[in-house]
Amino acid sequence: MMQQMSFTSSHLATPSVAAPAVKVACAIGDEEAEAATVSVIRQPGTGDGAEKLEDIQLDVGESHLEKRTPLEPAELTLQKSVLRNGRYENPWPTWQTLSMARVLKFAIFSMNHSNIPDKKVLDETLPILKPDFDLLAKPPENGIRTTWIGHATVLIQMDNITLLTDPIFSERCSPVQFIGIKRYRSAACQVDELPEINAVVISHNHYDHLDSNSVRMLNNRFGASLRWYVPFGLKSWMQDMSCDNVVELDWWEEDAVPGFRGVKVAFVPAQHWSKRTLTNDYKVLWGGFCVIGPWNRFYFAGDTGYNNTLFKEIGQKYGPFQLAAVPIGAYEPRWFLRPQHLDPSDAVLVHKDVQALQSVAIHWGTFNLTFEYYLEPPEKLAEALRKHNLTEMDFFTLNHGETRLTGNDYNRVN
Repeated sequence: MMQQMSFTSSHLATPSVAAPAVKVACAIGDEEAEAATVSVIRQPGTGDGAEKLEDIQLDVGESHLEKRTPLEPAELTLQKSVLRNGRYENPWPTWQTLSMARVLKFAIFSMNHSNIPDKKVLDETLPILKPDFDLLAKPPENGIRTTWIGHATVLIQMDNITLLTDPIFSERCSPVQFIGIKRYRSAACQVDELPEINAVVISHNHYDHLDSNSVRMLNNRFGASLRWYVPFGLKSWMQDMSCDNVVELDWWEEDAVPGFRGVKVAFVPAQHWSKRTLTNDYKVLWGGFCVIGPWNRFYFAGDTGYNNTLFKEIGQKYGPFQLAAVPIGAYEPRWFLRPQHLDPSDAVLVHKDVQALQSVAIHWGTFNLTFEYYLEPPEKLAEALRKHNLTEMDFFTLNHGETRLTGNDYNRVN
């Protein structure tokens, strides 16, 4: 029970309000064009005083246009982040404030059905595979190669670049390693075994997604050659960890990755929140990432609840994606966790909304964060896929340490 209290006490929320939006009028017509002009209208009240019109050149590229359905001239509204009195807010009505009373109800009165068995059973039901590091030494020539390290940590290799998402290699997702929520499945490898990593994306600052030990080890090994992508408000923390090559992004901001022609990283919204100390609730932004390459597109959802507009916006602006990494676990009880965590049925809706050709399930089978049966997430995912006439080829799970090549090849590699 103390472990659950440690978790919930770092997952308190504050009220949300409606937010201004960015209106984007866009048209992509000629399939031979290599750029599109987007007019961005910033509404009054967003901090810059008067209404402002800007033209932005977006690098579309022939290889992208061949895979994307051309958009009809239309106005696409993109939700901007909202910072009020030094704290970020969720601007959607689907967000729900978590009072202390609700936290206590969850921690004290909710039934825990996780039933984590002993290691012998876990080795059979959730085996940990040793990654093929010879295979992972360099990115594939085609498609996206995915290796699940565990939880939300995924090794992504595509378009000559190798990335890590939300790296956590420690035994506990906690401020200290002698107490707190402990893994029941170990990381599939350690930092010193990884291939060369070119970039890391951090979705938010909760301890199961931002681990100081892992950041320190990655920085010690790769130094300034490793580019870190983080939300607004997190750069100073990264610099305190001696990370020099840090890019801080707001929702919908993009950065071209140096040394990787045609590859850019975009930070996109998520319905979640942030907290790392007793007093810094909502002072760091949260979100997901899109990695756009000359041949492939990857979406990492991070941690998020569902709403029926957010993911459609991501799909309209950056989809379709060859692969999306979407969380399916840590969702019970729903009355408490629905606003901030997807369940498997929500995850399938995200898969469809962002226009993912395939998705890989993350954020399950590693830490006992919530109260669903430990094997329920993939079971419920299979049920949800059947309801939507989809299969496990469309949205799949991996064993820890397992590798799969997607995009041009559906076959399991390892």
